[in-house]
Amino acid sequence: MKKLTINTDRLTIGASYSNEVLHLARSGAGILLPELIDCSERYLTFRVRILEDHSLAFHLRFYDKDSGDEPAFFVRFGVLPGVDTQIAIDLQWLDAHILFPEAVPGSLKMVCHGRRVDRSELLRVDLQALPCHHDITLELRDICLTDEYPEFKPVPGLRLVDEWGQSLHKDWPGKIRTAQDMKDALNDAEREAEETVFPDLDRWGGWKSMPLTEATGWFTKSKKNGRWYLVDPDGNAFFSQGPDGVNAALDCRVDGVEPYMTWLPDRSDPAYAAMFREMPRRSEEYRRKAIMFSFPRANLYRAWGDGWESKWRNYVVKVLKGMGLNTLANWSDPALYGTTGMPYVTSLPRFPRTEKMIFRDFPDVLSPEYEADARICAEGLSPRKDDPYMIGYFLRNEPSWAFVDNLILADEVLRTGEDTFCRRALIADLRQKYGTIEKLNAEWNCGLKGWEELETPIGKASGFSHAAERDLREFSRKLLNAYVEIPAEACRTVDPHHMILGMRWAWISDPDLVTGWNHFDVFSINCYAVDPTPAIENAVRLGVDLPIMIGEFHFGALDAGPSATGLEGVRTQKDRGTAYRYYCEKVAAHPNGVGCHFFQCYDQFALGRFDGENYNIGLLDITSRPYPEMRKAIRLCSEELPGVRSGQTPPTEDMPESIPMIAY
Repeated sequence: MKKLTINTDRLTIGASYSNEVLHLARSGAGILLPELIDCSERYLTFRVRILEDHSLAFHLRFYDKDSGDEPAFFVRFGVLPGVDTQIAIDLQWLDAHILFPEAVPGSLKMVCHGRRVDRSELLRVDLQALPCHHDITLELRDICLTDEYPEFKPVPGLRLVDEWGQSLHKDWPGKIRTAQDMKDALNDAEREAEETVFPDLDRWGGWKSMPLTEATGWFTKSKKNGRWYLVDPDGNAFFSQGPDGVNAALDCRVDGVEPYMTWLPDRSDPAYAAMFREMPRRSEEYRRKAIMFSFPRANLYRAWGDGWESKWRNYVVKVLKGMGLNTLANWSDPALYGTTGMPYVTSLPRFPRTEKMIFRDFPDVLSPEYEADARICAEGLSPRKDDPYMIGYFLRNEPSWAFVDNLILADEVLRTGEDTFCRRALIADLRQKYGTIEKLNAEWNCGLKGWEELETPIGKASGFSHAAERDLREFSRKLLNAYVEIPAEACRTVDPHHMILGMRWAWISDPDLVTGWNHFDVFSINCYAVDPTPAIENAVRLGVDLPIMIGEFHFGALDAGPSATGLEGVRTQKDRGTAYRYYCEKVAAHPNGVGCHFFQCYDQFALGRFDGENYNIGLLDITSRPYPEMRKAIRLCSEELPGVRSGQTPPTEDMPESIPMIAY
């Protein structure tokens, strides 16, 4: 083990350090870690305690000769407030093989961003806090390089979460304190929803005042006067608006952090046994099984007793419809599908894979295996292929390979030593184009001795020359088209009625990601921003002529609920409502915008869900109580949307007060 020390030479601008206490400017600051350059140890470990009342996010950033001012690779991670937290960073992650390392107890989510980096070529490494809305203070100590993975030990005597799963050391209006409080809150929310009427909505949630086509019995799309629309089964215009994850999720991670909770039932208690589940261990270092528990379900049981599930299904749909929402968005409870009178979207249950993968989760798409597995995956649509309440389905969500900006997939085909069908096809294309290896060498500015050398690992071949990059990008587009077309056609064979809603790209990390858009009915992206207009316009500018749906967006604040904002931060719950309305109306105002789904229905667990996210992003809190400010703003937005969508009413210009995100 090699212990690292901190001195004034290591501090970045805006940082000061004394007696293991680090003070950082709100603009973001940190420390340099020169020992990581050319080190041989596997792990960087340290202990940190946030001396604030909210979580913080950090970047461990790696720079090489080609990275310029932006890091080539970085690990983002979060830390709970007030907890002495052990952090362990595996330096093997620098090969970019993994996007989401497993979060271990006591720490929050970790995400690896950027391209593959050779440790021997590092020029700079730093540990930096993300910008915050105020100056911050934390304790930082025991920084080490080691080959031993550290053992997690909870802080004795520390309590962070109350019996309802709420943050214990934080107060806000409406916070639940007793079972009667919760019963009253649920009854009030249901009664208020019943008293709210949207007279223009038809039975599907479309607008009776905006008929577009003859009734087809299915959700479909239509273009009129240069504007794309979704159309409900009765032929009326439909703007898809609703939350992801309408379920009483079973994803509060409790293993290892049991001492931080004031209440957790025994797993043998028959009333709560089904509210626990184990998740497979993904980390070779972390030996403990990951245990999930559902505080939302436990709370509903304590409010309503044995019949809570059927009562909840009626309650949650009634509350959402009372806001004017019309869609159960992705990852919602399947028991709600086709049984509640509320339309829904879903996802292909499984996206096709191959035994040999090209990079992360990108399969060997030119193999017979990919085509065969696509047919098997498509059969997962069979149970719902005749349900008129299904708007459509996404093929998948946020492929991890596409998180690398400007990734050239053909580079990864050549980098791997595997004999793949993609590699065979690439070599065949190059032989057909150039004829001889000498002509290829001349164009690519390389010295291959024969075609057989393309069957061995070659690193970043696109860097050989402009011609090499051109050829490899062209082949990458061929792979992308196959990636989309093969499962799309298999799905249409099984389910000819419902719309294919796209891939839900995390963002358009490369212009070529729009390749294959013509195989979709709707193009989808997830867009975390105050204004989604630039993201929608970017897809249109790249040639997409389809309705565009936002699969995820959210806003979180720090004045209620968990201790992190999520990917877009605002100051208050009122600002969350303002942000929601501003965002949705901007989508509706765009000629291609046909829907946006808020991520998510419920707040996340204060100590972290299955992967360590702990965001105040719910329409409902962990006790199923709606946030009043959000409910009011969504109702107003729902009333305004028909005019905005038709182009007759301008979208609101009332913008929220944003703060830097606290997210990981």
